[in-house]
Amino acid sequence: MTTSDQEQQQEQQRVDAVIKQVKARAKETDRLVAKAHRETDVIQKNYGDNNSVNTFEVDDRIETNAELQQQKQMVERAVESEAILNRQVGVLKDLSNSPYFGRIDIQDSPDETPEKLYIGTASFVDEKQNFLVYDWRAPISSVYYNGTLGKVNYQTPMGEQTTELQKKRQFQIDHGQIKNMFDTNETVGDEILQSVLGEQNDAYMQNIVATIQKEQNDIIRDTYSDLLVVQGVAGSGKTSAILQRIAFLLYHSRASLEADQMVLFSPNRLFSHYISEVLPSLGERNMRQVTLAEFLSARFQGLTVESLFERYERDRQSMTQMPAIRQFQESADFMQQVDAYCHQLPADQMRFTNIVFNGEVFFSRAEITAIATALPAAMQPADRFLSIKNTLIKRLKHRIDHEAQADWVNDIIDQLNDEDYHDWLGDKRRGDFQSLDDEVFYIGKQIVTKRLRQVYDAIYNGYFLDTYEQYNDFLNQLDRPTAIDPAQWQARIQQFQAGIEYHRIALLDCAPLLLLRDSLTGSGQNRRMQYIFVDEMQDYSLAQLLYIKHAFPLAKFTLLGDSEQALFKDIERPQQLLERLRDAFNVRRANLITLNKSYRSTLQITNFAKALLPDGDQIQAFTREGDLPKVMIRYGEDSALKGLLTEVTQQLEHTKTVAVLTKDLAESKKVYQYLKHQTIATLMADSDRTMPQGVIVMPIYLAKGLEFDAVIAYDVSAKNYPDAASVGLLYTIASRAMHHLTLLSVDDVSPLIAHLDPTLFTIEHQVRV
Repeated sequence: MTTSDQEQQQEQQRVDAVIKQVKARAKETDRLVAKAHRETDVIQKNYGDNNSVNTFEVDDRIETNAELQQQKQMVERAVESEAILNRQVGVLKDLSNSPYFGRIDIQDSPDETPEKLYIGTASFVDEKQNFLVYDWRAPISSVYYNGTLGKVNYQTPMGEQTTELQKKRQFQIDHGQIKNMFDTNETVGDEILQSVLGEQNDAYMQNIVATIQKEQNDIIRDTYSDLLVVQGVAGSGKTSAILQRIAFLLYHSRASLEADQMVLFSPNRLFSHYISEVLPSLGERNMRQVTLAEFLSARFQGLTVESLFERYERDRQSMTQMPAIRQFQESADFMQQVDAYCHQLPADQMRFTNIVFNGEVFFSRAEITAIATALPAAMQPADRFLSIKNTLIKRLKHRIDHEAQADWVNDIIDQLNDEDYHDWLGDKRRGDFQSLDDEVFYIGKQIVTKRLRQVYDAIYNGYFLDTYEQYNDFLNQLDRPTAIDPAQWQARIQQFQAGIEYHRIALLDCAPLLLLRDSLTGSGQNRRMQYIFVDEMQDYSLAQLLYIKHAFPLAKFTLLGDSEQALFKDIERPQQLLERLRDAFNVRRANLITLNKSYRSTLQITNFAKALLPDGDQIQAFTREGDLPKVMIRYGEDSALKGLLTEVTQQLEHTKTVAVLTKDLAESKKVYQYLKHQTIATLMADSDRTMPQGVIVMPIYLAKGLEFDAVIAYDVSAKNYPDAASVGLLYTIASRAMHHLTLLSVDDVSPLIAHLDPTLFTIEHQVRV
């Protein structure tokens, strides 16, 4: 029910009073920022001046290094202090526009006076430390999201508490004015959602703290699960909820968790940009973001790693797909075989390679194999590799000691001037040596060590083991399913070998090869990361997820996706997926949360999109009215492109951005070549990080995770989407649209659309001449 005018007036007076205090605090913070900036400038200038001092005497050098280190720390502290103040300025600016969005009235016991608590994006206290606004992440705030009127339990650091929720009030405040306000028993009433979701989209995702639903709140506040799987339909707010989850975890564990101890695997760089403002709008730093291709490329320096999108394009063009092989190589069984192979590998079967210096063998493969076979057979692979490394380094040092007395070294020392001589001594002083011979021997060792640096680097980096040959050896002796034809398997091995020869690697081989390398060498694991988030998980193979788990062994995992939007494999039921992941990840505390309500699109678009799916009935549409999706049928490509231009022009009258989505890159390029001569259009690529306004053309896989005011699906013909295998693609395209959806077909429309209930869309046929 709506509240009275008198109550709204009283609430507006409180908003005005809070904003007045916020603005006063903001003014003081601005003054502190200016002061901090001046101090940072002074410290940086001093550091710069001292850094350019060139000392000669060793004593001076040691003293100066200590001073520079101290000043460097001062610079870092000053910059950090200024950054903290700048974040506070941003938070206060947001609060001065809209200080809060909710109010709860609670009473802990009958003999106590009820309390009014206001909930906002950040806490704000007055000069007496009274809370005028509570942070949405505070324990008490969970009452606002999860509670209905009456007795409510909520978690606190002291354990579970009980209170009585007497009132729940919601506000929409903009530029300090209450635009909407009402009391409710729900988390967020439809009036607020209608208003927020009806707004036009821009280049960034908005934070959703004012509209978090109960099931989203369960995702956000889960601190218990080692593996949290979020299966959400398109537009259910799963990505938004994950970002709020990151903000909550940073707040909840602020004494032990930093933003750079979290990694989010994003579907593409466009998506990374799209979500980049959510955490800063909550006063938090962004976590690390990486795409799968970037993550793998960093581990395969010197190789070009195939991206998900390149593989998708290759699959579209290639008729020689080997589904049985792919299914096998992407499985948990394949990764288990890699692990078993590494742990059972005899030393004499390790693919060692010569360490070469100046074109000559320095340590031979035979010598390295002899070191390995002399070690106990029961040694763990990583321990064995470390022991080989240490032995080689000892032998290198012995060679250095021997070479330090060679004639060529003595000739170099004889020709050194005083300054170079001092540089070779480094931190040593002449009094540190018992004789001149010792001093000369020391400098000789320094010269030889520098000369043989690349040998040391080769040992340190483990270049004496050829992991590509070792993986090739593994592929030739593993147990294969009977469904895989031996000739096809040999072709797959040759494909791997040819790729390596040309410094390329297929996505299929990345996870198992990295696991093999890490297992044999004891490298590749990051134990500092505490939380890993994987978005669009349905596009990752189980092998890839298992490798990410291996790479971050101490992290808790949150995997989110929508199996209905799988571009690369068949749809899988959520519970079945959870069980498969829990077994593969070997975790005790696994949790599945399913989000079935879609908020992104209008009722009409959601009803159309879900009708495409065999089990679309599970998707609940949010009741925001709009136009029916429009299906346009044009005969011939020229006619279709003209129809596309007409539709684009019409849509641009109502919205700033129109997305033309195609099935693949070739189709996007064709559409763009036509449109660019008629209107301002942009062809989006995998490397793009920002999204312009106007007409943007892209293949569907680049639009994963994104949403647009208006979407035109180009060429939804029977030729392009012939059968049930295309359902995921078509559903993903349709579910990108928030307000307007047009589907244009070149010739006969896909049977997936033709068989739908005709009341779900309007149809515009071109009359055949």
